Amino acid sequence: MLATLIQKERFDLADDRFVSVSIFELPAPLPGSSHRYKYRLALVVDGVCLLRYDNEAGKGDHKHLGERELPYSFTDPDRLIDDFWVDVGRL
Repeated sequence: MLATLIQKERFDLADDRFVSVSIFELPAPLPGSSHRYKYRLALVVDGVCLLRYDNEAGKGDHKHLGERELPYSFTDPDRLIDDFWVDVGRL
């Protein structure tokens, strides 16, 4: 399945923390998702992922807060990024 890169960036927030953003547009939705995007956004602090939004094949859209996995309602890539940064600001 060919994917089109929408965004791939790393944001260094401090010496001990960074954010990684990867978003691809797919020709067809992944199993478990109703949209054509594959994404992974992560906040890593001291080598530990504290927050991650992703949509693994078969699992659909969700986010991880530490060890907890919670559902996420994906609407579009811009909203995804906004929602993620709001959660980053809360941590």
